[in-house]
Amino acid sequence: MRYVEIFRVALRALITHRLRSALTMLGIIIGLAAVICLVSLGRGVQASIQGEIESMGANVLAVQPGDPMMAFFGPSDTTISTGFLTLEDTQAIADKVSAVDLVCPAVTTFNRINFGSESSASFVVGTTPEYVELRNLSLADGVFITRQDLDGRRDVIVLGSRIAESLFDETDPVGEFVKIGRYKFKVVGVLGSVGARGMLNEDDMALAPITTVQSRLSMRRTTGGERVVDEVWLRVVDESRMDEAREEITDILRQRHRIADGEDNDFVIMSMEQITETVAQVTGMLTLFLGSIAAISLLVGGIGIMNIMLVSVRERTREIGIRRAVGAKRRDILMQFLTEAALLSLSGGAIGLLAGWGLSMGLSRVLSSQAMLVQAVVGLDIVLLALSVSIGIGLFFGIYPAARAARLDPIEALRYE
Repeated sequence: MRYVEIFRVALRALITHRLRSALTMLGIIIGLAAVICLVSLGRGVQASIQGEIESMGANVLAVQPGDPMMAFFGPSDTTISTGFLTLEDTQAIADKVSAVDLVCPAVTTFNRINFGSESSASFVVGTTPEYVELRNLSLADGVFITRQDLDGRRDVIVLGSRIAESLFDETDPVGEFVKIGRYKFKVVGVLGSVGARGMLNEDDMALAPITTVQSRLSMRRTTGGERVVDEVWLRVVDESRMDEAREEITDILRQRHRIADGEDNDFVIMSMEQITETVAQVTGMLTLFLGSIAAISLLVGGIGIMNIMLVSVRERTREIGIRRAVGAKRRDILMQFLTEAALLSLSGGAIGLLAGWGLSMGLSRVLSSQAMLVQAVVGLDIVLLALSVSIGIGLFFGIYPAARAARLDPIEALRYE
């Protein structure tokens, strides 16, 4: 039997039983869509972090409390008993560490910014004037936070380009007032667009003096009553002095936090490379774990294909006998049913590929709307792997029903009712 004829017969068999074929493909579609979505988003996270590194440079260190997650979100009450950083810690590092030429503390909160009838949920970051230089930012309009704003705890704010566009559209935001909670902030500047270079992108953020944010929007304090900072970014004068800077910072913070010899630090110091490696490991493990769960759907889909092909063999026993009687060989019957199984899984794989791509793009937009810039990365290798896996599943789970059909005795098959 010619291959074209085998393909035509297989396609006709699947079209004849449309509903059954669609339900059989469902497991493959769900499994493949989930795997593609998870892998593409995982790659997107890694690409975003890499963009963050490239924007800040390899000679940047990040100092965070010993429990960074608690420092970011805050505990159930307003007091942190262990693992904290303060503005005084930041000043001590700036004064005493000779290997560091730029120090920038940050406090991050999530708030809704309102202007008239418009509203935008965004990260509001309390920081210092050094933030612009450390992050290689530029201003599209107005000015950035000044030292006077910091010292006077002024209610001023600088908007990211996307937030400014969302709230003000065609109106010039500089000089206008926005409301965060019960406080009014004067817009003094708008950042230039930076594009996709990190998970938390300045285009979707607002920046205010750290002293203002600490007194207005973030009530977290140490047991001694000092207001905490979530992290401190430091730029080392040269990459060759990274270890020196790390040692000096460690000595200063251990002394200030009264950590005895032999006790663990209540803070962590990480380079951008270490942050990248850590995030890559976490996202990789999470993607692998969730992908393994999603792969169960592929297994279920493969079993479904085997089940339907066995039913098809049973239904078409007499047809198989007739084909054998008129000269079809065993390999022709084998190829026919294998082609049907492969077509079934390939069709499900193609639909799952499109569904996974659409789902990952949709989730990217949702995350971007929440000020977390994660652009899913669907590469050619993912597409080829997805299609190869779908075909492989069809062939693997279709081989037994196809072999069973090929082994049928022609005479017994003709007698089958």
